[in-house]
Amino acid sequence: METTPRTAIERLDPDDCWALLGQTTVGRLAVLVDGDPDIFPVNYVLDADGIVFRTGAGTKYWSALKARSALEIDGYEAAGSKAWSVVVKGRATVILEQHELRNAQMLALDPWQPGSKNHFVRLTPESVTGRRFTTTRPDIWDAPINDARRESFR
Repeated sequence: METTPRTAIERLDPDDCWALLGQTTVGRLAVLVDGDPDIFPVNYVLDADGIVFRTGAGTKYWSALKARSALEIDGYEAAGSKAWSVVVKGRATVILEQHELRNAQMLALDPWQPGSKNHFVRLTPESVTGRRFTTTRPDIWDAPINDARRESFR
């Protein structure tokens, strides 16, 4: 973990990033759709050295397979007033081999949204980066009363 004093941003090492990825199950998948970036929420699980999510054969599916994609997650640690973000960039592939498909079906990866989500997709990381930083006091920015940053000031 590397800290830059003047910006107070901690660069997270890959192990820390994977630990944070394992603590949550929802992220945002960034893909290119007709040359423009688009973002889709996905629930996911970690599997071996990749990230698996389910989807139907729509925009997210076809766009993720055409070019590199990114998955981003973030969170807030009220006890230390710190926020963090992790970004995984890589290639998405459909899981087609029978033994891999059986394994994916055992991951308890149930879609949140109704509809046909019969494709299991694996994002194979080419880079995993993350950072953590101390947030400013919520009263400075007139944060709403339900803002998570207010937890550390109660």
